[in-house]
Amino acid sequence: MVKFYSSTDTYPYPFPAVTLAYFLRYPNPYSTHVISTDTIARDFDPDTQRLTTIRLHLKRSKLPSAVTKLLPRSLLGASATGDTQSYILEKSVVDVKEGWMDTESRNLEWTGVLSVIERQIFRRPVPDVPDDIKAFQGMEGAARRHGFLNFGGAGAGAKVGVDLNGETTDVESSVTLHSHVGETWRKKRAAASEGSSSSSEDEQTQKVGFLRSWGTATLQRNIEKIGLTRTLRSQPNAREGMKVVLERMREGGLVGVLEGMRKDREAILQGRDHIKKDGPPRAGEE
Repeated sequence: MVKFYSSTDTYPYPFPAVTLAYFLRYPNPYSTHVISTDTIARDFDPDTQRLTTIRLHLKRSKLPSAVTKLLPRSLLGASATGDTQSYILEKSVVDVKEGWMDTESRNLEWTGVLSVIERQIFRRPVPDVPDDIKAFQGMEGAARRHGFLNFGGAGAGAKVGVDLNGETTDVESSVTLHSHVGETWRKKRAAASEGSSSSSEDEQTQKVGFLRSWGTATLQRNIEKIGLTRTLRSQPNAREGMKVVLERMREGGLVGVLEGMRKDREAILQGRDHIKKDGPPRAGEE
C-alpha cells in the first residue's frame, strides 16, 4: 500500500539558475521550519561532467495530530505531542553536459510510521533547431548557459542579475508515501503497553488493542492518506520558495540571494514570520 503524488512545472529561468537556486533554497520565506543545511559529501566526475552532492537538512517538524492520537507513543519516537526535530537526507546529481538534475530526499525520522521519498527531475528543454545550425548550437548554448549571471562590469550602473535569454527549465516532482507501522508494531508491541504511570499504561494498552482490532492494512492506508494530505499542502509552498529565490537571483544575482537568505535566517532566529496575507516580501524589501 503506497500513496503517490506527482506534478509538473516550468520555471521561466535558465537551467543553471534553477539548479543553483535549488542548492540555495534554504532558508526562504516559505521554509521557516528549516533549521540548518549541511553538505556531507560532494564529488565531481570530469569525464561525465556530473556533480553528486549529499546534504543533510534539519527541520522543525510535527506529526499530524491525527497520527499522534492514533498510535502508541512508543511507536512514534517523538514527544507526547509529536514535536521534534527531524533530519532529511538529500542526494542530487547534476549533469552539466546533458542539462538535467535528479534529486531525491527522504526522511530519517519516523520511518517506522511513514516513509516519505521525494524526487525531482529538472531538465533543460531541447529546442527544435534546424539541421543547418545545429553545429553552432553547442558553442552558443554553452556561452549563454555559463553567462547567465550578468555582472555587467564595474560602475554604479552595472547590471547585476540573471540574464534570462528566454530559456526555461522543466521540473517533474513526485512523492512516494509508504507506512511501515504494522512492521514496527510487531517489533515493539511489548514496549507499547508500558508507560511511566498507570494512566499512561492504560492509554497505551487501549491504543495497542485498537491497532489489533482495526488491522494493519487499514491503519497503513489511513496514515498514508494523512501524509498525502500534508504533501498536497506543502508542495505548493516548496515551489513558491524556489520562485522567491529565483526572483532574488534575477534582481540581484548571488548577492541578492545571499542577502535574502541572511534576512530570512535572522527572521527565523527571532521567531518572526515573513509570510503575510499578501505574500512574502520582494527581494530587497525589509
